[in-house]
Amino acid sequence: MTRKTDGKVDFKKILDAYQATRGRFRIVDVPDMQYLMIDGHGDPNTSPAFTAAVEALYPVAYKLKFASKRDLGRDYVVPPLEGLWWAEDMAAFTVARDKSRWDWTLLLMVPDWIDQTMFATAVEQTGAKRRPARLDDVRLRTLSEGRCVQTLHVGSFDDEAGVLARLHHGFIPDNGLRPAGTHHEIYLSDFRRVAPDEQRTILRQPITFDTGV
Repeated sequence: MTRKTDGKVDFKKILDAYQATRGRFRIVDVPDMQYLMIDGHGDPNTSPAFTAAVEALYPVAYKLKFASKRDLGRDYVVPPLEGLWWAEDMAAFTVARDKSRWDWTLLLMVPDWIDQTMFATAVEQTGAKRRPARLDDVRLRTLSEGRCVQTLHVGSFDDEAGVLARLHHGFIPDNGLRPAGTHHEIYLSDFRRVAPDEQRTILRQPITFDTGV
C-alpha cells in the first residue's frame, strides 16, 4: 500500500531501497531510479562547487514537484539528498579521508513519471529568476545499481571510516562478494540543521559475486 504524508507520496517510507538499520549490513536489490544529478570535486565542507551544486538541485526538484501536483495530480515529498563518492585512490576516501581528493555526484531522486520535457521546463523556469550558478550542470538520468549492501550510520560523517572498513574488509569478502560500483550515501537528516552526532545516513555499496578472476 502506498504510504502518504498529507496526501503526498513519501518515497523514503515506501521504497525498500531507503530502509536500513544501524549495526546491520543488509543486501538489497535496488531498482533503477531516476535522479537529478550534478558532479563536482573536492572537500564538501569547503568547496564552493558543492554549495553551488546544492543550490542548483533543489530549485529544479521543487519546480518538478509543483508541476507534478498541478499538471498530473500526483504530489510527493522531495526525497533526501544523496551522493556518490569516489577517489582515484579509494584509500583517500575509506582510510585517509583526504576530502580534497574526493570526486562526487550529488543526487535528488524524482519519480519515474517525470520526463525530460518536464525537466527542461523546470530548468527554464528555475533560470528565469535568480539563476543558480550551476544550473546548466544539472541533468536528469537513471542510475542502475542493482544488488547492494547497505547499513544505517548514526553520527558524524567523519566517523564513517570504521563502518566502511567493516563493510569493505569484513562483510563483503566474508560473503564471497566484491564492490561493483560507486559508494553511495543517502542523507536522511538535513546536515545543515542536525547536530553531527545525530545525523542519520544510509551507506550503500553496489556488489557482485567474487568469481576470483
